[in-house]
Parts: sequence; structure tokens; C-alpha cells
Amino acid sequence: MGFQMQPYGIQAMLKEGHKHLSGLDEAVLKNIDACKQLSVITRTSLGPNGMNKMVINHLDKLFVTNDAATIVNELEVQHPAAKILVLAGKAQQEEIGDGANLTISFAGELLQNAEELIRMGLHPSEIISGYTKAINKTVEILDELVEKGSETMDVRNKDQVVSRMKAAVASKQFGQENILCPLIADACIQVCPKNPVNFNVDNVRVAKLLGGGLHNSSIVRGMVLKSDAVGSIKRMEKAKIALFAGGVDTSATETKGTVLIHSAKELENYAKTEEAKVEELIKAVADSGAKVIVSGAAVGEMALHFCERYKLMVLKISSKFELRRFCRTTGSVALLKLSQPNPDELGYADSISVEEIGGVRVTVVKNEEGGNSVSTVVLRGSTDSILDDLERAVDDGVNTYKAMCRDSRIIPGAAASEIELARRLKEFSFKETGLDQYAIAKFAESFEMVPKTLADNAGLNAMEIISTLYADHAAGKTKVGIDLEEGVCKDVTAMDIWDLHVTKFFALKYAADAACTVLRVDQIIMAKPAGGPKRDQPAAMDED
Repeated sequence: MGFQMQPYGIQAMLKEGHKHLSGLDEAVLKNIDACKQLSVITRTSLGPNGMNKMVINHLDKLFVTNDAATIVNELEVQHPAAKILVLAGKAQQEEIGDGANLTISFAGELLQNAEELIRMGLHPSEIISGYTKAINKTVEILDELVEKGSETMDVRNKDQVVSRMKAAVASKQFGQENILCPLIADACIQVCPKNPVNFNVDNVRVAKLLGGGLHNSSIVRGMVLKSDAVGSIKRMEKAKIALFAGGVDTSATETKGTVLIHSAKELENYAKTEEAKVEELIKAVADSGAKVIVSGAAVGEMALHFCERYKLMVLKISSKFELRRFCRTTGSVALLKLSQPNPDELGYADSISVEEIGGVRVTVVKNEEGGNSVSTVVLRGSTDSILDDLERAVDDGVNTYKAMCRDSRIIPGAAASEIELARRLKEFSFKETGLDQYAIAKFAESFEMVPKTLADNAGLNAMEIISTLYADHAAGKTKVGIDLEEGVCKDVTAMDIWDLHVTKFFALKYAADAACTVLRVDQIIMAKPAGGPKRDQPAAMDED
């Protein structure tokens, strides 16, 4: 029998199979390293010239995108510290819908600088207190950078909306923003309620249809359903709509009954009564003034026959989310069983027609007048991954619109704000006494990541550009940023590149919080993962 060594210390306390990392080298620097790796991935996708990533997730779905939120979502990050960064990016995506990349890259940069400070001998708690002072100062400076007169804006004025949205859309689809922005702005303005604060992102839909190019994209007031009408009637103008969630069919009775039929005559009568019943139901719907029947489930053969006879158009929407949106668009009430609808349960649409777009049959439900509550951007593109990326750009645009409805203040874009923040924080750090000042100076340096990355991604000389920017800002030109097309530094007011104040505010705040959270960790204790065979994950739900 071999001599067994008794576990001692922390090994004796925990179950076997656990991992325990502690101390600066093992825990803190390992954590920082994992976060750095994550931010290196997202960093090259920052800005308009950002590179695309090809991510293949566990279900073999391919993503080609430079949208950081999508990338980190699909990356299934395992490391607990890097997960904190992912959560910060998700929080930004939930809150604003844009700027997740800035959050993750900036947090990674902060941690990288913290690592240098730790190697110099600073204690993590001193770095945290310095970073906290710095982020509070940053928020103050951000408020001073706000463009005068941008507090008030008319959210229904297309030019004002486009100028605020351009930067967010350009960072996803550079060179296409002049085509996409007006489309998105139109769609948003159409569905903007009386009180813009209540703007609902879900009211701007995206329909992706293969074929054509981006310039064939259009906008529809109403909905675009990716399905054909069921019957032979393909067009209806000014139609009232009855909506049945349970399907249009003869329903089997709840109870089981046996019918004894003696002769062929009785069989005929039995079949006839069924027909008469269906006809009676359909006639009741037609008499109520409805011209269109929308069904949430199958449409029976016999029911369809009578619908045709009474000149009713039949649509089938199988997704219940789509059904709800359809209710919102047309103002109809979903009825459970097939019966005569009350007049106030009927919806209304100006026109419902089946059109063929790029070989795909789609049903377009238009609702021009009145409190229009849904509008659809019809995107065209040559491949699925391009369409997905365009959809993300539209989502960003719509989220930016929602953010500007709440707070319309803008600050200079194109890295002008970042350099100004870096410069002002540097000055602030000289006034501080104590060890915090090193951390504040490093925080200020971290802002240089944005212009540096923008320049690197565009293939320009980063050092040269950063020094030119610093020189211009020191001379008092606080609105000078990078013009990526010409590779020179220019005033952003001339280029019309603005970022929303809220986007920057939350991105920097979340990044600083995430960085401090990672720095506060000094031990990692991982229990042995629960055993059992690994199960496959269930298939994903539909897009909504």
C-alpha cells in the first residue's frame, strides 16, 4: 500500500478536484490577461474601418460581423473574469443598443494599464481609487463637451435625426450610412408616438429579402409578412380584418360521441350539416364587414372554399409574435374561436397585397393613415450574412433614435472627445497628491486607445495622428477629430460626426466599473464542475 500524503491547508478544506488561484501573479494578472485577450478581439472591429470577425457558434451558425455585442455573445466565453467584460458589453447593448465595442475595448485597455501599474508596485486598491476618481472627473468633463443648443431637438426633424444617427450606423456599415440613415430615420419618425420618450424599438421591423442591392431597400408603413396569401385572392384595398388566433377550421367537439348511420341518405345529411355549419360561420364573418381573415393556425379546406365564395382574402401567420405585431399594426383583436366578430374587434388596413420581391412572395400590409404603429425597413442584399449585418446596423440606428428621444445631447465624434478627455484628465492627475495620480494618468492614457485603434484600423500612422490631435487640442481647438477617408485631422463640425452623450457616458461608466470589479478580485476558487455527460443545448428560438 502506497503512502498517501494527507492534504493540508486549503486543500483539506475543499473537495478534491477544485482549483484555487490566489495572489497577484496567479489571480489578478491572469484575470487581466484574459480580459486583454477579449478586448484585443473586439478592438480591431472598432470604428467605421473595423474588420469583420467570422464567428461560428456551437450550432454551426456562421456570423460575419463587426458588431461587438454579437461577437462576444456567440463566443461562449469561459473565463470568469472575461465574462465580467462580456456582461458590461451586454449591459451597454441593453441600455443604449450601441457602443458595446467601446465598453469592452476600453475596459481591456484600463486593465492593461493597471497591469503596468501593478508591476511597478502599486496595490490594486490604490489603482481602483484612482480609477474611481478619474471616472467621476470624466463624467464632469463629458458634460462640458456637450455641443451648445443640442439639448433640445425635434425628434421628427429628419436632418437632426440623421446627423445624430450617422456615427452609429457608419461604425457598422461604413460608406452605406448615407443610404441607410434616411431609411431608418423615416421608419422611426413614422412610428414615433406623441410623447417621444415612449418610443418602442419593436415597432420598427426589418424584413430581409435576398437579391438586389442596398439601394433597392425601401420602407413600408405597415408590415411585411414573409408568406403568401392562402387563397386565390391576392389584393384587398381598405379592408376590415378579422383575426382568429385559433385557426379557421371546423373544430372537433370536446366530447366523443358515436353516431349510428343507417342509410346513405343520413350520411349525406350528416356531411351537409357540417358544410352548412362552416358556411354559416364564414358567412357570419363576411356579414360583419370583414374582407380579410387572418388565421393563427391551419386553414381547413372546406373553410377556404367558403372564404373564396364570399370573396374573403385569407392570410396565415404562424408565429404568435408576428400575430401580436399584426394586431398592433391593424388595431384588431385576436379572437379565439371562429364566430361573428364585433365591429370593434375588427382591424383595418389600407391595402393588403401579395407582391413578389426578388423571387420571394411577401404580403405587404400597408396602413398609411392614423396612428400608425409599425413600420418595416425592407433590406435587400446579396448574401445572408450581409443582410444580417445590415439588420444589426438598422438595430443600432433605431436604438440610437430611442436614446436621442430620451436625451438628445451630442458630443464631438471621431475621437475628438476622447483626446480632449485624455488631455484634461492628464492635467487633473498632476494636481492630485498621493499614489492615485499614477492611476489617473493611466486612465487618461487609456483614452488614446480610441484614436489609435481608429487610425490603425484605417491603416494610418497612429502615433503621428495622436500627436497632431494633442497639438490641436492644446491650441484650444477642442473639436478636432480624425477624418478617416483622407487620413488627416479635421474639425468634426465640418465632417458632421457626432456621438450621443448618453452612449459615451454609459460605455465609459460600464467599462470603468467592469475594470474595477476585475481588479478587486484577489483569489479565484473554482469548485469541481458538476459531473454527468454534457447535454446538447436546445435549439435556438426564433429571432424575437
